[in-house]
Amino acid sequence: MQYKSQLSRVNPGCFIFLVDQSGSMEEAFGTMGETKAQFLANAMNRLLKTLVLRCAKGPEIRDYFDVGVIGYGETVASALAGPLRGRSIVAISEIAKSPDRVEERSRQISDGAGGLTQEKIEFPVWFDAVASNGTPMAEAIRTATQWANGWVKQHPQSFPPIVINITDGEATDADPVPEARRLVQVATNDGPALLFNIHLSSKSLPPVAFPSSDRTLADEYALMLFSMSSILPDTFMAAATDEGYSVSSQSRGYTFNGDGVSLIKFLQIGTSTTKSGSLLTLR
Repeated sequence: MQYKSQLSRVNPGCFIFLVDQSGSMEEAFGTMGETKAQFLANAMNRLLKTLVLRCAKGPEIRDYFDVGVIGYGETVASALAGPLRGRSIVAISEIAKSPDRVEERSRQISDGAGGLTQEKIEFPVWFDAVASNGTPMAEAIRTATQWANGWVKQHPQSFPPIVINITDGEATDADPVPEARRLVQVATNDGPALLFNIHLSSKSLPPVAFPSSDRTLADEYALMLFSMSSILPDTFMAAATDEGYSVSSQSRGYTFNGDGVSLIKFLQIGTSTTKSGSLLTLR
């Protein structure tokens, strides 16, 4: 019985995000006037804040998760900014107390009379938009394997590491498939590491989410990323079903050409480990 470990402060979970920061991430994305890099920076910061809130018990942030973010473009390195710059995997309580900065942003809310009004909110920033140079994906996955190996040695009874790779193109350094195979050999007693892929293709092809075969994928890089992606464990299948996706026992943690809303949903599903799409019982 794999992927059944309950998350606790003794046996926390681990998320490692690989974020493409190559020059092509300067391309426009969606309809909001953002680049791919800007969209992902906002999405990552919202996700980190969500993970912090999941672990909040009153004023205390309990260390149910450890988190690492690897950016790959001009360099392959930790992409956390501010006090956490250069750190690899850090406890969620450290994430909570160490943003680079807190910005004031606006969001629209109902005014109670059928209209909308602007509300000011505090927006913590741990991760900045970067777009430069090539796409050293193989090296990024190799780095994630090193981080995951070190983490697993300290947490052999935990739910295995979940690695989410977000990219818009082909690797420019080497074939990433062998590195991906090595990554998913890293395992705790609860099962091997999981690798999910978000593919921000610039091609005008229909979006695909959680496919069970590669028959609908016409892009050679989509075929490669699909082959690298882990089959969804039951708990993640249930979370995808809850979000309205049609999945099967062979569905993989891969999405192609999705819009902003679908990518946020994918990140939420990829960081869930229960049938209800939230966390396993936190103890």
